[in-house]
Amino acid sequence: MSTILDVLRRQCPWDSVQTIDTLRYLTIEEVYELSEAITEKKYDDIRKELGDLVMHLMFYAKIADDESRFSLTDVLDGICNKLISRHPHISLPNREGVFEPASQNETPQWEQVKMKEGRRSVMEGVPETLPPLVKAIRIQEKAAGMGFEFPDSTASKRKADEEYAEFVEALSEYKSKKDSASKCHANEELGDLLFAIVKWGRLEGLNADDALSFANQKFQRRFKYIESKAYEAGLTVSDLSMEDMQRFWNEAKTIEE
Repeated sequence: MSTILDVLRRQCPWDSVQTIDTLRYLTIEEVYELSEAITEKKYDDIRKELGDLVMHLMFYAKIADDESRFSLTDVLDGICNKLISRHPHISLPNREGVFEPASQNETPQWEQVKMKEGRRSVMEGVPETLPPLVKAIRIQEKAAGMGFEFPDSTASKRKADEEYAEFVEALSEYKSKKDSASKCHANEELGDLLFAIVKWGRLEGLNADDALSFANQKFQRRFKYIESKAYEAGLTVSDLSMEDMQRFWNEAKTIEE
């Protein structure tokens, strides 16, 4: 791979002009394609998308090496050193392949280890550009790693119930007043409710991002079925009555079951 990239950087009109900035959005696309393949359990696609992503990672290192900033070896050394420092309870090999003895017996608190590496806040480890749902999960995981957590899922459910009641009240106020202040309040309470549901699911061992991804896929499949039935009749979905839409929707559910 490294040799191929060397040649492409010299001879390919496209590869030779790429920078870390021009690759960034393409890498994001590759990550989403990998995520979709994983969600759908398409292992052949997972293999292909992993290859695309590995190529991107090596491409970044190649560009940085060309600019005398760092090399692929520096990247790999860095992650190896990080893995070793964050697993002091496990015997791991050094650069010579010799297994060093573990420096402690108990599993460390990961977020506390990271704080010792120089972070001022555990929230520094949460990228601002993460999709909101994934960001909520990571924020909660980071806080929990420092001990800021409900004692159990029952307490989390009570919080979700509380936030639901507050959202219903705020929504009622907004529907009555129809002003910007009440709308802002209702929107805030909706956010609190969603955040609480994410936490409740997490404490039950469920990932809200995975759950919503599955729900999105399920809705798309069933809606496409409605579109196909409308097309068979020479119509579009908007031409169907609500009763027909519901009937086709239920048919799609039955087929899936």
